[in-house]
Amino acid sequence: MWRERARLRGEVGSPRHLDYMPRVDSETLRALLLGVQRGEVSIQSATERLEVWPVEELGYAVVDHHRAVRQGMPEVVLGESKSPEQVVGIARALLARTGNVLVTRVDAAKAELVCQAVPELRYQEAARVLVSEARHVTPLGNAPVCVVTAGTSDVPVAEEAAETLLACGVALERVYDVGVAGLHRVLGHLDTLRAAPVVIVIAGMEGALSSVVGGLVAAPVIAVPTSVGYGTALSGFTALFGMLTGCAAGVTVVNIDNGFGAALAAFRILRGAAQ
Repeated sequence: MWRERARLRGEVGSPRHLDYMPRVDSETLRALLLGVQRGEVSIQSATERLEVWPVEELGYAVVDHHRAVRQGMPEVVLGESKSPEQVVGIARALLARTGNVLVTRVDAAKAELVCQAVPELRYQEAARVLVSEARHVTPLGNAPVCVVTAGTSDVPVAEEAAETLLACGVALERVYDVGVAGLHRVLGHLDTLRAAPVVIVIAGMEGALSSVVGGLVAAPVIAVPTSVGYGTALSGFTALFGMLTGCAAGVTVVNIDNGFGAALAAFRILRGAAQ
């Protein structure tokens, strides 16, 4: 509907049509409703703005612009199976309405094409994510979440988690390469671990680090098995099973290599506590 109205006004393709689309977040919604209450915004104008908020039909995707209002975080794009053109279209739609873009699982070749078309994005190669340079997020104000890896090979998954946390406005601290093969390494960071409101533990092989950390801290621990390991590591299934059957009670386990999911779980915990 907004696209048709903008077309009739001759605004599609021009900078003006972006101004017609309101930024979508709880703060903007609250301001709009207060404007109606004070008589500064007409009911007709507010209705037209709200009509275009929930979704945007692109033909190959339906962008959920209302997610930032419901969950506090705009829709995140899984870029792995999408064409560069599709990623560009979705990214532009999100930039226009939320100012925030996070695209996960993007290889370097695809990222280069997308960044040429959408220079507002930058590529974080270690995490394989595209993120908007100018983030419009409200920091949660908690102590930093601790992102822990057993080994250096787990860092790509950890960086996906880190970039997701930053996109959510969550501060973080990295504690990398502290696996159980040298247990003194993780014990050397005990004060940092115990100060964190949430700890994300990322490990391959047998996945034992999550039980170790889970037994040392009181905060929620989110375990991420990675597809790192030899032979019977089975591309992460051994770590997954180990984490699911770990000794430390109350550790939450997400899917294999799912740094993004772990970060979103941490964000939900922190946001719920803040509210």
